[in-house]
Amino acid sequence: MKIRTRDFRVAQGATVRLRKWPTRVPPVYETNDAYEKMLTRHVSRLADLQELLYASDQYTLLVIFQGMDTSGKDGAIKHVMSGVNPQGCHVTSFKHPSATELQHDFLWRAVQALPERGCIGIFNRSYYEEVLVVRVHPELLRAEGLPDSRVKDGKVWKGRYRSIVDLERHLDRCGTHVIKFFLHLSKDEQRERLLARLDDPDKSWKFNVADIDERGFWPAYMDAYESCLGATSTARAPWYIVPADDKRNARLIVSEVIVETLEKLGMEYPRLDAAEHQKLLSVRAALKG
Repeated sequence: MKIRTRDFRVAQGATVRLRKWPTRVPPVYETNDAYEKMLTRHVSRLADLQELLYASDQYTLLVIFQGMDTSGKDGAIKHVMSGVNPQGCHVTSFKHPSATELQHDFLWRAVQALPERGCIGIFNRSYYEEVLVVRVHPELLRAEGLPDSRVKDGKVWKGRYRSIVDLERHLDRCGTHVIKFFLHLSKDEQRERLLARLDDPDKSWKFNVADIDERGFWPAYMDAYESCLGATSTARAPWYIVPADDKRNARLIVSEVIVETLEKLGMEYPRLDAAEHQKLLSVRAALKG
C-alpha cells in the first residue's frame, strides 16, 4: 500500500487541534511479514540515499522526534536508521540542560549538535522542549535566568517560536533540510505501554516514576503541542503528526517521509572532469603494470 505522507503533514499557518488528528489509522501493511519487507525496502533505500548525501557533500538532513513518553521515539530511530552508515549519522538525545547549558540561550546546546554537511543528524527530543516541557512547567523557565521583563510580559513563547522558525530558515538557506515528527500517542495506549514495562523484566528498567507524574499534565502538554505545531510548521521545515498507537505503522510512515525528502533533493554522485579522469586512467595503468 502506498503511504500518502501529505496526510500527516501540518500545513504552514494551520491551526492544530490534536483531537482531530488520529492516533491510529488503518495499517499500511497487511501482515507482519509484509511489514518486515516494507521496512527492509525503506531501510535499504535510505542507506543508498545516505551514501549519496555523503558523496555529493552539498546537503544536510536534520530529523527531529518529539512525543510523549513511550510514544516510540527510540524504537523509530533504532528501526528506521538501522541500515545507515554510523559514520554519516549522529543521534543526539536532549535531556534536562546542564548548568553550563543554562548559562546560554535556549538554542545554544542544539546548535552545538547540528550535523555537518553530507550527514544525517537525529534529535531525540530537541530545542522544542523549550516550548513544550518548559511551558508546562513554568518553574523550569524561571531557572533559566531570563530577565524578569522577558518572563513577565507573556510573549516568551511567541518569541521562542520566532527564534526557532528563524533558525530553521537559516539552516535551510545553508543546505540543511529539517523534518520534524510528532509521534501522536493516545493516553490509553501510553497506559498500556507503561504497564507492559512494569510487567516485563526485560523492560522494567525503562520505567520512570516521573512518567506517571507527567501523565497528570496531559491536557497541558496537548495544548502546548497544538500551539507549537501550528506556529512552527513551515513549507521548508514541516511537522508530521504521525499516528503512534501502532508502532510498526508509525515506523513505516516515518521512513517513507525521510526517503521522500532525500529523493527530492535530486542529488548526484560527483563527476570527474577530464583531467581527473585522465589521472585515474594513469593510476589504473600503473596498477595493472
